[in-house]
Amino acid sequence: MQSPEKLRALVEAYLAELPLTPDLGSLDEPMRHALGGKRVRPVLCLATGDAIGATVENLLPAAAAVELVHSFSLVHDDLPSLDNDSERRGAPSVWAQYGESTAILAGDALLLEAMRLALTYPTGSVARELVHATLAMIGGQQLDLEGSAPLEQLHSLKTGALFSASVMCALWAADVPITEHEPWRVFAGELGLLFQIVDDLLDGDGYVLEVGEEGARRLADEAAERAQARLAELDADTDVLASIVDELAVRTA
Repeated sequence: MQSPEKLRALVEAYLAELPLTPDLGSLDEPMRHALGGKRVRPVLCLATGDAIGATVENLLPAAAAVELVHSFSLVHDDLPSLDNDSERRGAPSVWAQYGESTAILAGDALLLEAMRLALTYPTGSVARELVHATLAMIGGQQLDLEGSAPLEQLHSLKTGALFSASVMCALWAADVPITEHEPWRVFAGELGLLFQIVDDLLDGDGYVLEVGEEGARRLADEAAERAQARLAELDADTDVLASIVDELAVRTA
């Protein structure tokens, strides 16, 4: 089993060397500018594959595709017409650095590059999983704009869908029979919920506004416990995944 740090290094190296479609021209720079972050989702993808005995290197296109979808969503979320964030991870957001029109195109291109990577597998299953997740994220963003959706539904779409895809794309890429998927999807749902609640604790938003800081901390702890319980039920070497759950439960950034 490879540690999260080693898996993260594999992702970083793969993304650094990833050739983007030449026709995109000058969009190469803003797209790569968008690809910062902690790599939580692609590491989760690789760790899932490693847990079931898949060759991690064969999962790198799927893991990178997940990260590109995540980056696309952040580029568009930061736009003035949505969250209007001029900074991302301590640096100018893509629209603030390169202009709004370029940011829109860069986000579009990141999404299509993700699908190009997903379609390198023999079947369309990885791409199909990512399409479903992306549509859920977009629907969740619209619900957020409307401001009337229950918090649980909103977060399951905006955050949970891509966490689920991070796990499930590994299973699809490794040709795990669909009859074995459901326990993994349940685990992914708990992990996505945990990530979002901790995000809310860090930002003082979402669940913190709804149930208070102590209530949100309790919900996060319960989600972490359920995620660990789901892992314990799986016929796989889940030690690294368990450590990822622990890290996400106590993260401070």
